[in-house]
Amino acid sequence: MTEFLILLALIAAFFLLRRRFGFRAQSPEDYAETLPHIDLRQHLNGPIDCEGAIFGPTGRVTSRFVARMDGRWTNTTGTLTEGFTYDSGTTQSREWTLYPGQNGNFTATAPDIIGTAEGVVSGATIRMTYRIRLPQNAGGYVLDVTDWLYLTSNGVMVNRSEMRKFGIKVAELVATMRPADMSAAA
Repeated sequence: MTEFLILLALIAAFFLLRRRFGFRAQSPEDYAETLPHIDLRQHLNGPIDCEGAIFGPTGRVTSRFVARMDGRWTNTTGTLTEGFTYDSGTTQSREWTLYPGQNGNFTATAPDIIGTAEGVVSGATIRMTYRIRLPQNAGGYVLDVTDWLYLTSNGVMVNRSEMRKFGIKVAELVATMRPADMSAAA
């Protein structure tokens, strides 16, 4: 019985440490003073090229993709259209509607998002949390997603996302996003 309690305590300590020091421990306040500051209307505007990989629960790459995004803004809202092509040949489209709020907060909606995504801009970062329903060919599951976007000094954004089901990490996405005119110059 004592060994079981020790094992249980070790498992609990492991999960507490992961929450304190892992991906989920990040906070927008951690990045408030980082530069350059992200401006949604500037950095999610116009054509954007993206490429990345999705890692499964074992840490192995399960899919790679390229995407073309296009951001457009009116006075009060933005639209970010995304077109993905996966290494399997399948394609996927999504259109986000972004609603900037006060103090760096914003909300967003898209057809495959359940409810409303909540976002915050802080320094050189964006954090967005939401629930997404995967397409039927990917199982149709509903996942809890945390996206972090980190702006680099040359205008490239690094996107790292964690997807969870029942609190357990089932996938991670890592991608780069950059203005399409930067892609043409490279």
